[in-house]
Amino acid sequence: MLKVGLTGGIGAGKSIVADVLRSLGYPVFDSDSEARNLYSDPGVASALIEYFGEEIYANGQLNKTLMTEQIFSDDNARKFVNGLIHPRVRNRFTQLVNESNAPAIFNEAAILFETGAHEGFDKMILVTAPEEMRIERVMNRDGISREQVLDRMMRQWSDEQKSPLADCILTNDNSTPLLRQIEEMLSAFNLPLHSR
Repeated sequence: MLKVGLTGGIGAGKSIVADVLRSLGYPVFDSDSEARNLYSDPGVASALIEYFGEEIYANGQLNKTLMTEQIFSDDNARKFVNGLIHPRVRNRFTQLVNESNAPAIFNEAAILFETGAHEGFDKMILVTAPEEMRIERVMNRDGISREQVLDRMMRQWSDEQKSPLADCILTNDNSTPLLRQIEEMLSAFNLPLHSR
């Protein structure tokens, strides 16, 4: 089984690629979603409360606004949260790999290159889009300011840093046909068009 990392900067559209792959029958593990689910794990919650204080949870729910502010403004806080969450997410992905008999399993995650996690994959896909398009997408999706989007983008590697490490680069610019690029990627990786 081929383990394939699927990544891209904020607003690039890696989730769209993930949805297409799912429609073709391929299992896609959503690392970011799995990480969000872990915030309700009692062990994770107690570690976060010990580090950030009681206010990080309100009525038993993670205070997402405060968490976002903390990890995007404090490098030590981000390292702490990543060290708490990422190993658990990786373990869950390994479990899915062991349970699957598909020819490939894809792992969608925002910061595979930044964390060095890309080294654990057989192939890496990078989804790219023009910067202005990415900014607009994130502003519309998250209801945040241009400055907030740019701040988040600054905390991820640029496409120029990621590109040399990618086995395949998909362009999601609303004009280059995405499905054709995905079909060509599957062919290049010697994978069937439909996994089912």
